Amino acid sequence: MEKNIELSQHYKLIETAIQFIEMNARRQPELDEIASAVGLSEYHFQRVFTQWAGVSPKRFMQFLTKERAKKLLDESENLLDVTHQIGLSSLGRLHDLFITTEAVTPGEYKSRGAGMTIRYGLHFTPFGKCLIGVTERGICHLSFVQTSEGDAIDNLAADWSQARMIEDRHATAPLAAQIFDAGFNLRGQNHPLKIHLRGTNFQIKVWEALVNIPSGEVTTYERIAAQIGNPNALRAVGTAVGHNPIAYLIPCHRVIRKIGEFGNYRYGSARKKAMLFIEQA
Repeated sequence: MEKNIELSQHYKLIETAIQFIEMNARRQPELDEIASAVGLSEYHFQRVFTQWAGVSPKRFMQFLTKERAKKLLDESENLLDVTHQIGLSSLGRLHDLFITTEAVTPGEYKSRGAGMTIRYGLHFTPFGKCLIGVTERGICHLSFVQTSEGDAIDNLAADWSQARMIEDRHATAPLAAQIFDAGFNLRGQNHPLKIHLRGTNFQIKVWEALVNIPSGEVTTYERIAAQIGNPNALRAVGTAVGHNPIAYLIPCHRVIRKIGEFGNYRYGSARKKAMLFIEQA
């Protein structure tokens, strides 16, 4: 409670800093300049901002720059033009920005799965009907049907908007059986499954940490943050857990709140409790 009060008191300062960064993002202002704009020393601003956001001001500016670059890439074919418009000095820096923050190259981001084929199928599981999508590199999607099968398929198609989508239940049925019929563990040694992940480097670190949670056990957002070396990044960890594209295999259902409550789950708290009960039983 006291921590939340302190973070709330700092918000106006953070808001001013974010507005300054956004207005000057094209010229990539240095840390001392941002700190001066909000009336703090460089050291004090770095500490306050990192405590509030869970990431450094530099990482946040990278995030804003990357988001602007993504918008421009959606509108332009010329990577060099995009590089100059976001204030980077070379195409190599644009490449490094995307590798660091998205774990893909600018060209791979722009393609959105172009040239790739995703085979998908709907299957019954102990936890309701699921949708599985697979590329030649491995499982790229696993979700549970909540409102309708059509909505689940639309969400998959939106995530891979340029990929060729083929309904092929025969291709995904063996995967569903391996995952759900035998209590499959992604880290097991028998017939390991390959997964095809896309995400930021931070997200992938979080998802890797989730895979290391043994079946039947739970952990907290705080422990995940500490495990990946970012103990203050609780919000960012929570967001990454919530955006897990391969449910159950990457067991985000094994993350609970520090106080012992089950917490939210993208596919409903009842389904989360059922999964944990079956694993612990």
